[in-house]
Amino acid sequence: MEMPKPTEADKEYFRSLVPDAPGVEVKPMFGNLAAFVNGNMFMGLFGSQVGLKLGDADREALLGQPGSGPFGPAERPMGGYVTAPAAWRSSPAQLEGWVAKALAHVAALPPKAPKAKKAPKKAR
Repeated sequence: MEMPKPTEADKEYFRSLVPDAPGVEVKPMFGNLAAFVNGNMFMGLFGSQVGLKLGDADREALLGQPGSGPFGPAERPMGGYVTAPAAWRSSPAQLEGWVAKALAHVAALPPKAPKAKKAPKKAR
């Protein structure tokens, strides 16, 4: 499975879409970027594609837009996520409402518990 690399312009565009809201943070993920709220991913960057995690009705509505589709590797797309149409890149305002829906949907989920740290191995 090949992971596409985003350009610096792709990363800048992605960051410009991430709302400045409580609990929201951007982290690197597999050479790309992802936006999280309360530890749960609501938006991701895969190469130049922006993907959003939406509720069922919103996901179906976005999939009905020309240029949208599955998000992630073709061999294994991420369930619950939709790639926003690339044509919307020239009009970020078109995407802002969808980003807000993704944030609201994921913010309503229970916070993700941090992974327990492994105990250090004892010397023999």
